[in-house]
Amino acid sequence: MRIVVGITGGIAAYKAPELVRLLKKAGHEVRCAATEHALEFVTRVTLETVSGAPLYSDLFASGHTEHISLKDWGEILVVAPATANIIGKVASGVADDALSTLLLAFSGKPVIMAPAMNCEMWAHPAVQRNIETLKGWGIRMVGPEEGELACGVNGMGRMAEPEQIVAAICQGEMSKMKGEKWLVTAGPTYERIDSVRFISNYSSGKMGFALAEVLAEQGAEVELVTGPTHLNVSANQHINLHRVESAREMYAAATEVFPSCKGAILSAAVADYRPSECADHKLKKNGSEGMHLDLVQNPDILATLGGMKTSGQTLVGFALETDNEEANAQRKLEKKNLDYIVLNSLRDKGAGFGVDTNKVTIIGRDGSRKESPLMSKQEVAKLIIKTVTS
Repeated sequence: MRIVVGITGGIAAYKAPELVRLLKKAGHEVRCAATEHALEFVTRVTLETVSGAPLYSDLFASGHTEHISLKDWGEILVVAPATANIIGKVASGVADDALSTLLLAFSGKPVIMAPAMNCEMWAHPAVQRNIETLKGWGIRMVGPEEGELACGVNGMGRMAEPEQIVAAICQGEMSKMKGEKWLVTAGPTYERIDSVRFISNYSSGKMGFALAEVLAEQGAEVELVTGPTHLNVSANQHINLHRVESAREMYAAATEVFPSCKGAILSAAVADYRPSECADHKLKKNGSEGMHLDLVQNPDILATLGGMKTSGQTLVGFALETDNEEANAQRKLEKKNLDYIVLNSLRDKGAGFGVDTNKVTIIGRDGSRKESPLMSKQEVAKLIIKTVTS
C-alpha cells in the first residue's frame, strides 16, 4: 500500500521512525507529513532517510496543492502520535498547517490515528467528544494504552507501539474483501500427444499465483485453479489450490467454482487446441516421414464464464498479443462479456512468460484504461485487484 504517516508534536514522535521502518519492511511505500512542532522531537533528515521520500511539513514551501497531490498518492493516512491538538483541529474542521490541511483533504480514504497525550488531557470531555466525532466519521483509533507517561505518572494516554499500529493497518487491509470468494486461473495447460509428449506454452504461473496471494492477503477466499507449474502457495488458509493438467480439466474446475464466486481473474495461458487423439504409448518415428497431428479446439473457459456471469460478478481476462495489441484485447473484452481485460505485450522487455516482472494495460468495459510501468508481478497483481474492485 501507499501509506502517509503523519507526525505531530508530542514526545511519542520519537517512535515515528520505527513505525515507518516497519511499514517499509512489510513492503509498503511510505511518505511522511509532519507539523512544525513534530520536528522539535524528530528531525527532517531522519524521516526522509527512513521513508526514502521528501518530507511534507510546510504548507507553502512547494506550492499550495501539495496536500492534494499527497492525498491522491496515498491510500491510507496514519497519524502517530495524534495529539489532542490535531484531534481537536480535525473534529472542528480547522486546516492551518500542512498536516491538518492534508487530513481534511483525505476525506473518503481510510485514516487511522494513534492518540498520545497526558492522562488528564485524554480524560477531558472535549477530547472524548472529539474522539467520538472522528469515530463517527469512520476514523479508526489505535490506542492509547495505559502505562508510564512522559510526565512520570502512570495512566491512560501512552501511544500504541509501532508494531500494534502496523498490525491494525494490516487488519484493515485484510477486511477489504472478507467474505468474498474469487476464482483465479494460472499457468499453462498440457495437451497430450502420447504418453510422453504434449503441446503447451511458456507460462510459469507466476502472475496467477501473485494474484491469488494478494486476494488472500485482502481477506478473500481464493479458488486457485492452476495448470502444471513448480510453484506453490505460501501457508495461507484462504487459498484452495486445484491442480489440473489439460484445458478441459481447467474448464471443468472453473465452471464448477465460478457460480459461487464474487469474481474471477483468468490469467492462465490455456491451449486453444489439443490433439484429436492421444496415444496411450510413445509414438515412434516411422522412417523419414514426419508426424501429422490433427488438432481440435478446446472449450473456451473465458467465453463460457462470460455467458454464465451475473450482474453481481466481475470477470477479468488476460490477453497476450504480439500485434494490434489494444484492438485485439478490446475485441476479446466485448466478445467474451468481460468487465476488464489485462493486456500483455511480448514487445515489452521484462514482461510476459517466466520472469518476475510484468508491464500491463488494464482496459475496462466502461472505457477506462490504466497502464502500469514495468514492476514486480506482486505489484502488478495489487494494481489489477485495486482497479477491478474499486
